[in-house]
Amino acid sequence: MDRPDLELVLAVRQHGSLAMAARALRVTPSVVTKRLAALEARLGLRLFQRTTRRVSPTAEGDTLCERAAQLLRAFDEVEAELRERQAEPAGPIRLAATFGFGRLWLGPALAEFQARHAGIQVQLQLTEQLPDLAVEGFDGAIWLWNAPTERAAEWVSRRLASNQRVVVASPAYLERHGAPRQLQDLARHTCLVVRENGGGPGQRFDHWRLQRASDAQVQHVPVSGPLSSNSGELVRDWCLAGHGLMLRSLWDIAPQIASGELVRVLPGYAMPDADIHWLAPYRPQTPRRIRLLVDFLVESFRQEPWKKRFSATASAPPAPRRKR
Repeated sequence: MDRPDLELVLAVRQHGSLAMAARALRVTPSVVTKRLAALEARLGLRLFQRTTRRVSPTAEGDTLCERAAQLLRAFDEVEAELRERQAEPAGPIRLAATFGFGRLWLGPALAEFQARHAGIQVQLQLTEQLPDLAVEGFDGAIWLWNAPTERAAEWVSRRLASNQRVVVASPAYLERHGAPRQLQDLARHTCLVVRENGGGPGQRFDHWRLQRASDAQVQHVPVSGPLSSNSGELVRDWCLAGHGLMLRSLWDIAPQIASGELVRVLPGYAMPDADIHWLAPYRPQTPRRIRLLVDFLVESFRQEPWKKRFSATASAPPAPRRKR
């Protein structure tokens, strides 16, 4: 059985007519009739039932058609891959990412990647709501959480970098109110809450999920305060101005920690499950240009470059001020 045989049975099943299949294959109806009869004779199976109105596959014919479709797709993918290897990678890549990480870290990385591959066009859409990637035509997303559970079977995921969310405050706030020494102390502090979309299933914005590096148990700590926003950048500005404590990703606040504008408190604790991932719709064969991009991003973010912006000594909290 060769490729023309596979194309023949698929055309007959699709059109339900030998004459229509012949037209699609650009041959005469007699050629289709003879080739189908010869194939059935060689296999010793009846592949299609013929009536005066319609030609429909038998159970064996359906099985053959399903395998034929798989084999033809594999042929096409192999040919496309071989053609792609002979030429420079080219074509568009359409991506989604969150505003903060997309602007600060992904944008510069994509510019460097495109400079290396002049034939590739990168289209980046910044959004705070994870799109339905396949439906909306995205090749992938760089996101701060893994694939949603309901999408796990439809999407592929690859971790690009580890990420922690840590609790920070400005020196001015800590001078007035002191630093929390244990998780229970957060209840008496003014906390700034970020209400961003896409924060993971079942997330409570007024609960911070914190965990010690040496402890597998995640503790849900209720927090409160008079200021909250769906803009992480605005909440960061409030924190810098001394209005309260904030839970924020290290990639976002590394420069402020390095400069001393922000101080990490409760340094033994961090929020888990905020790693940076590549998410993409499942496809049997990933184009080379996208494979090159993912490998480039893995290499770019493997060492968590934002950590180079500050040292461990910059995150020691000052002594709490005694109230008289």
